[in-house]
Amino acid sequence: MSGWPDSWTDTNQGGTRTLVPRTARQFWVRTPGQGEILASPLGPREPDQVLVRALYSGISRGTESLVFRGEVPPSQHQAMRAPFQEGDFPGPVKYGYSSVGEVLEAPDQPGPSLVGRRVFCLHPHQDLYLVPAGAVHVLPDGLPPERAVLAANMEAALNAVWDARPSAGDRIVVIGGGVVGLLVAVLCRQIPAAHVTLVDIDATREGVAESLGLEFAVLAPAGVHADFVFHASGSPQGLEAALSVAGMEATVVELSWYGTRSVPLPLGEAFHSRRLTLLSSQVGRIPADRVARWDHSRRLGVALDLLCDERLDLLISGESDFETLPEVLGRLAEDGRGALCHRIRYAQP
Repeated sequence: MSGWPDSWTDTNQGGTRTLVPRTARQFWVRTPGQGEILASPLGPREPDQVLVRALYSGISRGTESLVFRGEVPPSQHQAMRAPFQEGDFPGPVKYGYSSVGEVLEAPDQPGPSLVGRRVFCLHPHQDLYLVPAGAVHVLPDGLPPERAVLAANMEAALNAVWDARPSAGDRIVVIGGGVVGLLVAVLCRQIPAAHVTLVDIDATREGVAESLGLEFAVLAPAGVHADFVFHASGSPQGLEAALSVAGMEATVVELSWYGTRSVPLPLGEAFHSRRLTLLSSQVGRIPADRVARWDHSRRLGVALDLLCDERLDLLISGESDFETLPEVLGRLAEDGRGALCHRIRYAQP
């Protein structure tokens, strides 16, 4: 026990035992473009559940902006559901998947207790929540909770590198210097003798890229003939640029998700003559050549280990209190230029 009451507090009033529910504050998209924080009672904790008090959560700006604006296509309503999501698109919906907190209550189990441990959970923005114990992942030593909000982004980057399978000496171009693009570039830069260039039209990201040991350019480099190109800009023009720098029989990995937007592509140019492969990468599925040995829990564990690099604190571009989340997400959804990961801070007792 941590000194905090369970999700339902056991009281005695006039000789009668009653259970008083604890209240959780949750962020909901009420209608497209309108967010609000609601209070809702938590049910009693089940024997296999943990009670988590949130410390931080991260805004996955690309996907959460589409959700906030109501741009999830009806055909993808089921596929785009997040773990522990409530409600349905376009709203009201409780959405998000990057929460870091402290376990307050946990099941009795052999081995060290989870109580008091800092954990990551794929959970929406909420200050107090109940989830199965298997849904939380203890942070490794050396990973502060403030940085652990990047775990979902690191998973997406890791999965993209698995999908592409670059090797030693490859020429790699990453188009789009947002959080996922930067993390993809960081992972590829660790491949022996690989030459990695990060491209973003926002020149303000050059400093972050260089601090991470990455070559930066504001325009796709001419005459590169890249072996692999990762596109993560969220812009159709970025995908067009990705196709333009791909070499003969190269692979272009698409990480951007466009929601309801149509994306025109110049497939009548060199796409066929260069025999390019356009490959989608989506974090919800582990690549086929790994799925027999890997599951999402194992992959998340690796993602958390990869975040034990203090330089990655550069990917946090801002922080706000939970109470301001409706206004913050509204602003980021309208104009997110210059923003990387925006961290949400929860009040502590």
